[in-house]
Amino acid sequence: MAQLRPTRRAFLAAAAAIPAAVAQPRGFVRAQGPDLIDAQGAKLLLKGISLGNWLVPEGYMFGFEKAPTSAREIAAFFNELVGPEDAARFWRQWRDAYITEADIKLLRAQGFNSIRIPFDAALIPDPGFALIDRVIGWCRAAGLYAVLDMHCAPGGQTGANIDNSWGWPWLWESTAEQDRTVAMWRDIASRYRDEPAVLGYDLLNEPIPNQPVLEKYNDRLEPLYKRIVGAIRDVDTNHIVILGGAQWDTNFSVFGPPFDRNSMYTFHKYWMPPVKGQIQQYLDFRDRYRVPVWLGESGENTSEWVARFRATLEENGVGWCFWPYKKLNAESCVTTFDKPQHWDEILAYAKARPASVGDLDKIKLRPSPEQCRAALADLLQRVRAENCRVNQPYVRALGLGTSS
Repeated sequence: MAQLRPTRRAFLAAAAAIPAAVAQPRGFVRAQGPDLIDAQGAKLLLKGISLGNWLVPEGYMFGFEKAPTSAREIAAFFNELVGPEDAARFWRQWRDAYITEADIKLLRAQGFNSIRIPFDAALIPDPGFALIDRVIGWCRAAGLYAVLDMHCAPGGQTGANIDNSWGWPWLWESTAEQDRTVAMWRDIASRYRDEPAVLGYDLLNEPIPNQPVLEKYNDRLEPLYKRIVGAIRDVDTNHIVILGGAQWDTNFSVFGPPFDRNSMYTFHKYWMPPVKGQIQQYLDFRDRYRVPVWLGESGENTSEWVARFRATLEENGVGWCFWPYKKLNAESCVTTFDKPQHWDEILAYAKARPASVGDLDKIKLRPSPEQCRAALADLLQRVRAENCRVNQPYVRALGLGTSS
């Protein structure tokens, strides 16, 4: 393995020194009017980060450009690089290495009070429940809240790479996939109904893109939410249900009056002027219906932009969860890690390889299996918390950070 950067021992020591009182179990957070209220009766402003690329890999976070992009495409590419047996072993190790207890302690020490866990429905129940259980336990010990985010619903709610679907949001065409989604949320809620470290359930990430041909599905969104919430409430009356608008969580016009007393509505906003006017429609929705609203995703921008948008949100009483926590060779995230050995060759191959698996020129372009195995083994070490570095300007832009 190539030489790694020095570990952040001072930081990890600080994380380990979190006072024991912080780690005590808490009661459930609830929605009360436009606010979130914690178990002590105090208003809670969420300050969180999403664990992107852990249970839902995305190509750009590996440095890939146009392809592969979705989790299934990345899996197929890694099968091509090292063979299906070694690739399957890699993904098991990836899920163990990418998010560890040290990562959760790191986030707590930096001042975050919550995380969002994007997951693929295909991982439920196994190995997803075991992995999520483990992170929730670490959150409970550290004093963080966790939001469970169905990033990839059965059939796909977007048809884009982010939901690992087949190029169309088949969820809206399939009664069977909708039934699976409802049943899966019932199972999730049954499992976590007594867990106060879970803040709530983000039912569908960014449903229905802003394409006219897909907006015909808008009127199917809230009815499915009502079915999901009904199934959740059959087994769990403790947790907040979180409802995202259509068109990538931006369009709240699809909603009627709130139908669940313990609900919160979430919007996502990227790449726009970070001013109040950009969130006014969500503030108006909050004020009209007296329900909490939450910025569930934003970021992928400069620290200056992040600082301005975060301030705008807080000035208007809106909690937030930026994206993402960790990414390869980047500044627009909390922590980052360097490219592993032979990664440039793999990136070049991903960019230039012919489409046909049987093309003989493909063999000439590709790195050797030995180089690919070495690269993935090195990657597994570099993603570990102790081998990452904190982007302090980004963390300071979020109004957080430690002196370590």
